[in-house]
Amino acid sequence: MKSLHDYQKKRDLNRSGEPSANLQFTDQPLRFVIQKHQASHLHYDLRIELEGVLKSWAVPKGPSLDPLQKKLAIMVEDHPLEYRNFEGTIPEGNYGAGTVMIWDEGTYHIPGALSKTEAQNQLKQFIEKGHITLAFDGLRIKGTFHLIKLHRAGLPNGWLLIKKQDQYASANPIPDDTRSIRSGRTMEQISSNAPPEFLNLSDMDIPGAIKSSFPKGPLRPMLAKLVKEPFDHEEWIFEIKWDGYRAIAETRPGSVQLYSRNGISFLDDYQPIVADLKNIHFEAIFDGEIVVVDSEGRADFNLLQNYRRTKKGNLLYYIFDLLFLQGNDLRSSPLKQRKSLLKLVLPELYHIRYNDHVQHYGVAFYKLAKENRLEGIMAKNLNSPYLEGKRSSYWQKIKITMQQEFVVGGFTEPKGGRTGIGALLLGVYQNGNLVYTGSVGGGFTVDELPQIRQHLDQIKSSYCPFSNFPGSSSQITWVKPDVVCEVKFAEWTTDGILRQPVFLGFRDDLKPLDVKREYPVAVAEPAPQYSIKSSDELFTTIDGKTLKLTNLKKIYFPTDNISKGEIIEYYRKIAPVMLPHLKNRPLSLHRFPDGIYGKDFFQKNMEDVPDWVATADIWSESGNIRYILCQDEPTLTYVVNLGSIEINPWNSRVDSGDYPDYMVIDLDPLECPFQYVIDCALMIHEILLSIDVPHFVKTSGATGLHLYIPVGARYSFEQVRQFSLLVCTLVNRRLPAISSLERVPQKREGRVYLDYLQNSKGKTMAAPYSIRPRDGAPVSAPLLWEEINYQLTPDHFNIYSIFNRIRSYGDIWKPVIGKGIDMLSSLNRLAALF
Repeated sequence: MKSLHDYQKKRDLNRSGEPSANLQFTDQPLRFVIQKHQASHLHYDLRIELEGVLKSWAVPKGPSLDPLQKKLAIMVEDHPLEYRNFEGTIPEGNYGAGTVMIWDEGTYHIPGALSKTEAQNQLKQFIEKGHITLAFDGLRIKGTFHLIKLHRAGLPNGWLLIKKQDQYASANPIPDDTRSIRSGRTMEQISSNAPPEFLNLSDMDIPGAIKSSFPKGPLRPMLAKLVKEPFDHEEWIFEIKWDGYRAIAETRPGSVQLYSRNGISFLDDYQPIVADLKNIHFEAIFDGEIVVVDSEGRADFNLLQNYRRTKKGNLLYYIFDLLFLQGNDLRSSPLKQRKSLLKLVLPELYHIRYNDHVQHYGVAFYKLAKENRLEGIMAKNLNSPYLEGKRSSYWQKIKITMQQEFVVGGFTEPKGGRTGIGALLLGVYQNGNLVYTGSVGGGFTVDELPQIRQHLDQIKSSYCPFSNFPGSSSQITWVKPDVVCEVKFAEWTTDGILRQPVFLGFRDDLKPLDVKREYPVAVAEPAPQYSIKSSDELFTTIDGKTLKLTNLKKIYFPTDNISKGEIIEYYRKIAPVMLPHLKNRPLSLHRFPDGIYGKDFFQKNMEDVPDWVATADIWSESGNIRYILCQDEPTLTYVVNLGSIEINPWNSRVDSGDYPDYMVIDLDPLECPFQYVIDCALMIHEILLSIDVPHFVKTSGATGLHLYIPVGARYSFEQVRQFSLLVCTLVNRRLPAISSLERVPQKREGRVYLDYLQNSKGKTMAAPYSIRPRDGAPVSAPLLWEEINYQLTPDHFNIYSIFNRIRSYGDIWKPVIGKGIDMLSSLNRLAALF
């Protein structure tokens, strides 16, 4: 505190409104701020961070980028580090009375210093010697400067601030120096605590911005994917994950909107925030989180839940994104541009805060958040566009405590001296079904219990809303699944039940049908093994074959920010497991040259291919067709480089083209719950087990399941198709309400199509481990039969998660291309079931 003694001695901090005299140490890069100060005389204050304080100089004429100008700088008392955020007016009668603007800010370093500690040690030596050399990286001031102490009578604290000749040096005046770099306000606006009068964006080049009228709302916010663990990456920023309500704010002169992620208005609920939004006098759309913080600055969901009734706690709206600004639609602009503009234009208002971030150091930030008992952190790619209403891996959330939303499907009666309810019965939606996930009886206050009972009594139901309720000895009242609540818990059990759940509050900002179980996925490697950062093309040699890979940075999966290069990486990595299922099988290429949302087409005939690519000429009614045979990794890479996101081989090999290696049944649902697919699959499983026929199942990678029976190229397609038809007919007889053999979609709506017609020469199915062209980059994943239950979610199997599965189970699809069944004896056993 000795360093700040003079600072505190000169001020009455209770009256001046300036930051308190506290030392503050951080792990962040060394920072500086230049404040424009209209005191008795206009001057600028240069403040440089050093060991928890700001070393400070008053620069009467302000800094210059001209090396020929030597600016007087008077060293003054140290200021607290928090002073770098001070912008406002010091009242008359106080030391330094007048208006203070944040004129520039950023980081600095000492040239040649290899660490923050070394830089601070050198700076202390420079100050003692009276000659400082340091390099600023601000928005208005950049490059290397010298601070040289004057040894002149009458100026014991006098120094000279001189710009070094470098690429940032200029004889021109510093442009646009009349507005705060932080708030965009003029000195007059800061003095009157007013927002910026206007924003002149006409001369600004905003990458990705589209000139546009004000978008019609309500807008749906961009969502993040849950990942397992934090990571470090220079192109990512990390923010606090607030425990509150997501909210979109729209501001226009004379008009304000504030609404939830589902468009529910918050105008009446959070009027202090609305009042502050009315002080933003320009057109903008913001995205942020409404929270109520406790006395320690932590977001408290319970306080937020009760705020509309109690008005207790500090209500804040943390804004972290800017979607529209003064005729500019910013949703296609990169996040780094949007956040820079947000920080520039967002005025300082009591209930509205800029949500700051750290860059690169996600692991350390996560550790700090955990030490402070926060819910988690957000990770965001700096190049991310704003994908309205999409859940994308551009944004990721890493939770410290397990917590999510659940739908209330019923409640139990209270016991003992408890009133109201015993516990809430909870569930999540999965493939259109409400799946039971357990009950929560803790976390309620005594006052809440009768209020909850009163509310739930109004939505009683005679029917159980859960598709898999296991039964209970408790007295249960079912309710319509219209209510959503927030619950924290220790973990999920292996059968999908919550362990140690605690009720946090109700969520009237969410729709029940949007509530699904969140599964953490592996973090996409920031720098994958084959990624090319410096070029969009690559010449590579694989097993002696040279390939030119092109358009590697082209985004194939926009929602998930997955590039063509990453798709090639996946197939090269999966090749050892996948290739045995492709060898000697003609391929039908399904090409997506512009990604999954672009135009796609099928291609069989491949006339012009490298001489090392194996092909087979096969005659058809339309003439000779030259098919590719995917015999090795170079060929697989070549095929994917053509834009083939999915790999579709024949059921037969080229040397036994009329005799398939396996029989296929494709379970294809049409406008019906995935539960029907599971029921059909289990019925086939039951039938085939009873006649001793080996069979295997995999996800389609889309909405259905694929069942395979090895037949060993011993029977014709017609024989295999007839056997398959018999199996499907038996399933349809046993499950007529949910299955169909009808080929015409309009005649089988609401049921699962038992497609046996895939057993024809030239027909193709997605290969095992093939990517499918859908959001999330799912793959067609082989499964164990014990995994076929209502908890199965095919989307969990994607290009990231499949490798852990292979490490655990190996290639469980290998027997499909092994020895086939004895169809005659199997047919006799099957006939006995009719």
